[in-house]
Amino acid sequence: MPKEQQEAAVLGGPPGSTSVTTTVINMPSEISKPDHVVWSLFNTLFMNFCCLGFIAYAYSVKSRDRKMVGDMTGAQAYASTAKCLNISSLVFSILVIIIFIIIYSTK
Repeated sequence: MPKEQQEAAVLGGPPGSTSVTTTVINMPSEISKPDHVVWSLFNTLFMNFCCLGFIAYAYSVKSRDRKMVGDMTGAQAYASTAKCLNISSLVFSILVIIIFIIIYSTK
C-alpha cells in the first residue's frame, strides 16, 4: 500500500472529511384541500335559504373530520358536496333578495 493510503486508513479518511448525518423529511404531495367551513358558517348565519347553509355546514364539518383522520378521498367528497350546497344557497338567497327588492320597488 502506498504511504498516503496507509495514513488515510489510520486517520479514518481523507483530511477534512467528517461524518455527516442526514435527516429526511417527507412532505405531503398535496396541500390541504379546502373544507369550506367558513363559507358554510356564513351561509348558515346570513343566507340560509331552505337550510342549505346549515346542511353545507354539516358536510364541511364532516370533511374536516375526514381530513383529521387522514381520509383525503372522503374529505374531498364531503368538501365538494359542501361547495355545491354553498353555491346553491348563495345563488338562491341572492335571487330572493333581488325579487324582494323588485317587488318593494314597484309598489
